[in-house]
Amino acid sequence: MGLAVFDLDGTVTRYGTFFPYLLSMLARRPWRLAYLPRVLPAATGLALGLCGHGEVKSALMRALLGGLAREDLSASTERFVARWSHAHVLAAARAAIEAHRRAGDYLVLMSASPDLYVPALGRALGFQEIICTGVRWNGNRLDGRLSTVNCRGEQKVRCLRQLRERFPGPASAYGNSRTDIAHLTLVEHGVFVNGTASARRTARHAGLTCVRWH
Repeated sequence: MGLAVFDLDGTVTRYGTFFPYLLSMLARRPWRLAYLPRVLPAATGLALGLCGHGEVKSALMRALLGGLAREDLSASTERFVARWSHAHVLAAARAAIEAHRRAGDYLVLMSASPDLYVPALGRALGFQEIICTGVRWNGNRLDGRLSTVNCRGEQKVRCLRQLRERFPGPASAYGNSRTDIAHLTLVEHGVFVNGTASARRTARHAGLTCVRWH
């Protein structure tokens, strides 16, 4: 059995999923936009290099979704996943996932986006395992702080190394951002999808295959 690891945002899906997910939640709760200024300290910290993307992600979830009940979020998440799993997945990504499935490979979705919706979206797309960023709850109410390390960059490298210990056979991995290049180089078939021109040059220099998916 081989291993096939796919990034989500911009690799499997046409666009990033996190902000559309937040917007879909806000469509039914527009009054929560009044809490958006609470994100400014984290956003400023990111711009100054004082904090990372995980802190901004957490601040957004606390401001816009914090305190919402699990059942309320679940219902909205189901609608979001149904729409995105059909309308916003790249045809070439579907074909690649299906090709690995036919080959008997173990399919893993690995994303920095949160576990509010990534596991459901991954299951809808037929992935056997989903690795993503965890979010904390207070009982039945969303806290919004991260319960795991933000699954980006070096964390993806650690996760892929752990996967390779479990699946020592041939492996493929797909990603689209410059921060994905490090973990894509750890497999026999690393594929860089739809990156910027500059990122594609870096990916090619690292020995990765660069493709355009539509």
